[in-house]
Amino acid sequence: MMVSFFDQFASPLYLGIPLIAIAITLPWVLYPTPSSRWINNRLITVQGWLINRFTNQLMLPLNMGGHKWALLLVSLMIFLITINMLGLLPYTFTPTTQLSLNMGFAVPLWLATVIIGMQNQPTVALGHLLPEGTPIPLIPVLIIIETISLFIRPLALGVRLTANLTAGHLLIQLIATAVFVLLPMMPTVAILTATVLFLLTLLEVAVAMIQAYVFVLLLSLYLQENV
Repeated sequence: MMVSFFDQFASPLYLGIPLIAIAITLPWVLYPTPSSRWINNRLITVQGWLINRFTNQLMLPLNMGGHKWALLLVSLMIFLITINMLGLLPYTFTPTTQLSLNMGFAVPLWLATVIIGMQNQPTVALGHLLPEGTPIPLIPVLIIIETISLFIRPLALGVRLTANLTAGHLLIQLIATAVFVLLPMMPTVAILTATVLFLLTLLEVAVAMIQAYVFVLLLSLYLQENV
C-alpha cells in the first residue's frame, strides 16, 4: 500500500512520451495574452494588476541593476504557482514534486547571482564570507562555515519546494483513503475526516502559492546581496 502512495510522484509515460513535458508547457497556454488596446477585459486587467503589484514588491529592495531580473523572476513565480495549483487537481501530475526539476531551477539562478556578484563587486561578495569584527582565531572556521552555507542555498531552495509539496500530496491521499475506508463502517467519523480533508486542501492551495513566492523571494534576496 505504501508503494501506491508514492506512485503519484513518478513521472507518467504515455506511448513512451514523458507527460512531465506537457505538464511543464501547459501553464503558458492558460494565461491570456495582453493586448495593446487601451480597454481590456476584466481577466487581463486583474492579471496585469497582480503582476504589477508583485513586481513592485519584489523589486523594491533592489537597485537598478537588479531590475533587469524582473521579467525572469515574475515569470518564474507565475510558472511555479500555476504548476503547483494544477497539481492539486485530481488525476494530474505535479512536476515540482521532482527534486531534479526544482534543482534545475535553483542551481543556475543561484549560480548566476554569485557570478554577478563576483563580476560587479568581488570585494563585497567575498566579504559576505567573513562577518565584520570577527576575532582572529575564528576567521578560518567562519570562512568554512559561510562557504558551506553559501553552497547549501540552492539545495535548500529545491528541497524546500519539493518537501512541502510532497508532504501535502501525501497527507491528502492518506486522509482521502481513510475517508473511503471509514465511510461504510463509521459514516460520522468519515464525514468528520472529509471535513478535515477539505480544510487540508484549502491549506495546500495556500502552500502551493506561498512556496512559489518563497522560492522567488529567496532568489531576489540572494540577488540583492550581489548587485
